[in-house]
Amino acid sequence: PFGNPADPQVLSIKVTPTERQVDMRSQTQIRVMATFSDGRSTDVTGHAKFQSNNEGLGLVDEFGLVTIGNAPGEVAVMANYMGAVGVFQALIPSDQRIAKYPRLPETNFIDRLVHQKLEKLHILPSGQTDDATFLRRASLDIIGRLPTSQESRDYLGDKRPDRRARLVSSLLERPEYADFWALKWSDLLKVDRLKLGHETAYKYYRWIRESFAENKPLDEFARQVLTASGPVRENPQAVFYKTIGNAGERAAAVSQVFLGMRIECAQCHHHPYDRWSQSDYWGMQAFFTQVGFKPGPLGEAIHATGNPATKHPRTGETIFAHALETPAPAAHPEGDRRTVLADWMTASDNRYFARNMANRVWAHFLGRGLVEPVDDVRLTNPPSNPQLLEALGEHLVSNKYNLHTLIRTITSSRTYQRSTEPTGSNRQDEQNFSRFLMKRIDAEVLLDAISDTTGVVEKFPGTPVGYRAVQLWDSQVPHYFLKLFGRPYRVTACACERAVEPTVGQILHVMNSPQIHRKISHAGGRIAKLVRESTDDDYVVEELYLTFFNRFPVQKEQQVALEHFGRSKNRQQAAEDLVWTMLNSLEFLFNH
Repeated sequence: PFGNPADPQVLSIKVTPTERQVDMRSQTQIRVMATFSDGRSTDVTGHAKFQSNNEGLGLVDEFGLVTIGNAPGEVAVMANYMGAVGVFQALIPSDQRIAKYPRLPETNFIDRLVHQKLEKLHILPSGQTDDATFLRRASLDIIGRLPTSQESRDYLGDKRPDRRARLVSSLLERPEYADFWALKWSDLLKVDRLKLGHETAYKYYRWIRESFAENKPLDEFARQVLTASGPVRENPQAVFYKTIGNAGERAAAVSQVFLGMRIECAQCHHHPYDRWSQSDYWGMQAFFTQVGFKPGPLGEAIHATGNPATKHPRTGETIFAHALETPAPAAHPEGDRRTVLADWMTASDNRYFARNMANRVWAHFLGRGLVEPVDDVRLTNPPSNPQLLEALGEHLVSNKYNLHTLIRTITSSRTYQRSTEPTGSNRQDEQNFSRFLMKRIDAEVLLDAISDTTGVVEKFPGTPVGYRAVQLWDSQVPHYFLKLFGRPYRVTACACERAVEPTVGQILHVMNSPQIHRKISHAGGRIAKLVRESTDDDYVVEELYLTFFNRFPVQKEQQVALEHFGRSKNRQQAAEDLVWTMLNSLEFLFNH
């Protein structure tokens, strides 16, 4: 039987301990106490459901026994009983204790907060990376494009102390910056030609690109998407609502993209891993029930009219529009309800929007979010460094949501400028930013890198010659390489749709692809031209290293390459052999 409505209900659960510092390879038993509406408190550990947010750091069994792994970090274990949730957090320091933690140099607040966490974990960070690596790293992260050999020479010859900051500022002003960030947000905002049509989808993309070209504040960008009104030809961002079906799906997409929260689980029942109830979901849904499209003298227009009601699907009670974690009102807001949601979302004291935006940008530059996955913010998936996430959000708000300022702050930190080379104490650390994590390059960026370095452009169906993959606004343009390397189809608003894990197929393709071979051996390509124009093998090798790795070769690399040139009867074939090797190296295929 379902039960009697008068029976005692679970009000809350308490997990003990809530926090504890634990050793590697140890075990901790957690206990769950439930408080009922009749005042009783009962041990429900044996009936609760448990889940770890990082099983590599801490694995929990069905009885709440947590087994700690072999890596330092922080793990959260969720307990769920009858819709109520609680969390146990374990801080796991390295087993190589540091008696006196050294004072580390800091550039800004990011380094201070990262170092405070590393000191608690007894982890020493890696050293700073060299200029060549920073040039390559920052270029790929900011504009999605490799520097040319001449740009590499110029930068490596620059001895000014502020050369890294100057580099970042120059990259932010380049047109490739808008191309790259428009691509990223076209994925999230679902620029989908199949649903929107060619012309409409292109205008939507152009609006996104122009927003980043002018460095539109992120809160204004979000507000314009959220509250789009009037003729679509004058407000291309309005078609965001056309890519998503009903009001509930729109509420879920807005929450996921702009707040980092997945609320769709609460559509039919209480969210299994968070605090959100069905009332919370339908309260967000009610903001979008007014939205529709209709023809007008200037073409199709978006409007928000009427006062449609929202009913709780289980209880039948009327749910009025209200934002997450706000009290339910007694009536719907007057006028366009979306303006109320936009005001709440972009208010300076709304920690969700600012933190989500800061976390997404942080994840892009550092390889993982402070909350990971970036669009799964919940009570049971806490940030790895809450103080840093809070500070980044406040920094974004205090600088009027200026994305350029946030990028400058992140890239100037020693945390971003660390080497990928591990130390003895941080080799197993992947969540506390004690070293730079190697990142798989996005499909479009990698294809452009192959085209740029070989000097042979890629021709995409239906686009003019010279279009780069990053400039492809249409994710449906057929291309085997882009599909193989994880380009998303923009079916959902989830960042997970872009595949970032390397596959065997990708490895085999780079090693054996006839298309890549044609680029390398092309008579009009960079390699053939370089060999024709220079008889100096030393220069050819140096130029290839600057082109593919953006650095000069070390002595051993130069020696091995020259020996191969000396053994080969065909200089161009020798150069092509070297290029094949470079293209298949981790140094080329990953951002490091």
